Parts: sequence; structure tokens; C-alpha cells
Amino acid sequence: MKEISLNILDIAENSVKANAALTEIDITEDNERIILTITDNGNGMTEETLKTVTNPFYTTRTTRKVGMGLPLLKLEAEQTGGSLEISSKHISQFPDNHGTVVRATFYKNHIDCTPLGDVVASITTLIQGHPDRDFLFTHSFGEKTVSLDTRQLREVLEDVPLDSYEVIKWVGEYLKEQYTA
Repeated sequence: MKEISLNILDIAENSVKANAALTEIDITEDNERIILTITDNGNGMTEETLKTVTNPFYTTRTTRKVGMGLPLLKLEAEQTGGSLEISSKHISQFPDNHGTVVRATFYKNHIDCTPLGDVVASITTLIQGHPDRDFLFTHSFGEKTVSLDTRQLREVLEDVPLDSYEVIKWVGEYLKEQYTA
């Protein structure tokens, strides 16, 4: 993918498909690295699936025979000298504590490091596309932290749907404001 933000969108979509009620997206940057961690409370993966999920010829989709999201994320991270780690607890074995954690580490100074891209667009797209799910977004870099928690939005908005035009517009402006402050 051309931007890490597109990987975020892809992996978070996987979380939604796995019935995650909450998907946490955390980006931590220092001078050397970008660490992307996506944690969900979805159905999780079995040990068998976990062993094959980074193989591009493995997919749970019925519409095509390849799944490129995690294999591309792995490739992109490893090309920079980084890594991809995935852990998961399947609902059948862990009925009260299931879900998946995907952590990719990128070395920013490597020539092959994919740019972060438009994270604001990815987060607003996720919220607009899945207003019934919750997302916790945090991006820490330098002295700054940008964050948004849809659970807090729900409390304030009460019956206003998260995918309404006004809410999505506000979310985008709120995140952009945090980045420029």
C-alpha cells in the first residue's frame, strides 16, 4: 500500500468483520520508529489461522483467493528493518477475553519506509462506515498526542448517529485541529 494509513483502514476493517465492538488504533512515533498497534475485541483467530494469516494465498474471503492486507503490512514493515507481530485469542477458547493485536514496527529513516499518509481520512472513513462500532484512536509523537474515542462522542451526542454529516465533519476538523495545535 502507498501509505500506512491505508493499512490502518484495512486492518481495522478486518476487526469490524471479526465482530469487534471496539477497535483501538495506536500510533507511537519517536525519532527512529513508527509503531502501529491495532487491538480489537473481535472473535479472534484460531492457532491454525494465526499461522497462515500472513500468507497472501490465505484468505477468509469467498470473492477472491488472495488476502493481501497483513502480508503487505508485514512486507512493508520488514523492508524497513522492522517487524510484524500478531497475537490472537479465539472466542471458542477465550469466550470472555478474545480478540486480536497486530503490531507493526517501521524504521522511519529507511529509504523503503512507507509514509504515514492521511490518518484523519482513514479514521473518519472507519467511523462513517461503521457508526455502530467504537474506535479509540491515539497518535503520539514528540510532545504531542492526538486522540479520539467514539465512546465519549456517543455519551455527548446521545441519539445523534456517528455517521451523520455534521458529526463526521466535526471529527475530521477535531483531529486536524489537534495535529496543527
